[in-house]
Amino acid sequence: MQQTVQFSGIIPPVSTLFTAEGQLDKSSTAALIDDMIHAGVDGLFFLGSGGEFSQLNADERKAIAEFAIEHVNRRVPVLIGTGGTNARETIELSQHAQRAGADGIVVINPYYWKVSEQNLIRFYQQVAESVTLPVILYNFPALTGQDLTPALVKTLADTCANIVGIKDTIDSVAHLRSMIQTVKGAHPHFTVLCGYDDHLFNTLLLGGDGAISASGNFAPQVSVKLLQAFRDGDLAQAAQYHQTMLQIPQMYQLDTPFVNVIKEAISLCGRPVSTYVLPPASPLDESRKAQLKSLLQQLKLC
Repeated sequence: MQQTVQFSGIIPPVSTLFTAEGQLDKSSTAALIDDMIHAGVDGLFFLGSGGEFSQLNADERKAIAEFAIEHVNRRVPVLIGTGGTNARETIELSQHAQRAGADGIVVINPYYWKVSEQNLIRFYQQVAESVTLPVILYNFPALTGQDLTPALVKTLADTCANIVGIKDTIDSVAHLRSMIQTVKGAHPHFTVLCGYDDHLFNTLLLGGDGAISASGNFAPQVSVKLLQAFRDGDLAQAAQYHQTMLQIPQMYQLDTPFVNVIKEAISLCGRPVSTYVLPPASPLDESRKAQLKSLLQQLKLC
């Protein structure tokens, strides 16, 4: 029997909201989750880059995962980011996500060291073998310093039945096209999701499955409507939403890391949330807040 794609559509990488003391702000995070589900998203991804996983310790990551899974309460699929710099912690967090009731895990390749292809394959095999959950690979070469090539990803899909997809956060239509042709060509059920807002339309046109992109936090309606128009065969309408999506990444250039930009955008778009970010990130200054507000207004997002 032919397997179907398990995770597709619009799956926002949820911002982790904190109190001014750096603790999980449960009420604001719950409200943000509810807003996105109400907007019609197809799933939620917690503890990705925008979820500030790299600034959290393992216990904090576990607590956030437990809270998120409990609050979503099966309304949409929940993906938990479990990757990091070493295999032992990634396996520990992956097994915790499974026990906590996640629907799948998202695993970035180890960063700091560049890892040989053989070691990278073994890393992912060890993680996949440690759980029965579906595993989505997370490719973000701009931050990890190492690309997950389509050939390597196909090898992993060939050898591990529960490696079922990839979040391809790369500013390259050619990479997305090759990923779709190489991996989905051999495994039609394999999910290819882009990580950049402005590549959603390209990904869908090429035969991919959707996006895990930051604008889902503050403007989920744009990507949700783009996907719906595409599925309805209304490419002219989809292209109109694509024009908005093309402009959104300008916002992320306001600071690095841009986790603060996302939180300010959520606030400016009408959800009063704490915009506290964990160091080494810092709050957005007033002049950049003004630039962000201007961009959001130009795009009619708030």
